[in-house]
Amino acid sequence: MEWRQRRRNNAMLFKIREDISKRWYFTGVAIAFLSLSFVWILLSYAKLVDEVFLPSPSNVIESLFSSLLNPDYWKEIGISVYRVFMGFLLACILGIPLGILAGTFKFAESFIVPVSEFIRYMPAAAFIPLIMVWAGIGEVAKILVIFIGCFFQVVLMVADNTSQVHKDLLYASYTLGATRWQVVSKVIIPAMLPQLMTTMRLIMGWAWTYLVVAELVAANSGLGYSIMKAQRFLDTNSIFVGIIVIGLLGLIIDRCFAMINKKLFPWAEGGN
Repeated sequence: MEWRQRRRNNAMLFKIREDISKRWYFTGVAIAFLSLSFVWILLSYAKLVDEVFLPSPSNVIESLFSSLLNPDYWKEIGISVYRVFMGFLLACILGIPLGILAGTFKFAESFIVPVSEFIRYMPAAAFIPLIMVWAGIGEVAKILVIFIGCFFQVVLMVADNTSQVHKDLLYASYTLGATRWQVVSKVIIPAMLPQLMTTMRLIMGWAWTYLVVAELVAANSGLGYSIMKAQRFLDTNSIFVGIIVIGLLGLIIDRCFAMINKKLFPWAEGGN
């Protein structure tokens, strides 16, 4: 019986969208990270790649702890977190209402979505010269780069989230005598909230990817600036440290979003 149960559990691993035990899930996570670490160790310690281009894990870990013990490095982390969150919040504050409007009314969609589709394919880095002319080279310019990179994605994804609310809910609310505003505020927005949280989680990831681009704008602080400065001196240890720190910060924030989603919407697939 125990053998059959084990075989049944193993078969569940390859069933489409079936849940698996936490043990198997974390086993997969461990295998992925260990495989990546093994390839890195093999390439560096076997001298298959020059240390100038691929430092050893031990040197990177040593540089990581050395940086984290330096109070100045925490200031670099702090200013980068500030820039990312300000750009992200500004994109959400302006983009979410526009996305809801576009996903609710077809006329609004006609003049919001096509323009957003057009601009979202333009790389945020291409706007840097214009941003420097419009906003100078201060903090506003760096935040604007992240904002431009996220805003149009927010609008389109929120519009899609809104349009996915089932029409049966709208018809039922009209039958019960709801006004247009009540349908939007009491039906559409609550129904789309789980998907909205998932969208914000994805947008936060994009905000972090635009950080290094944003800190190209005459920056003298931040993680992106530290990476670019290390590049000039071929300090690959510091480059790897910066990349790892950004990855860890992004992972922590992503897990926070996932936990909030799970607590607020345990009944939704996005909250699992």
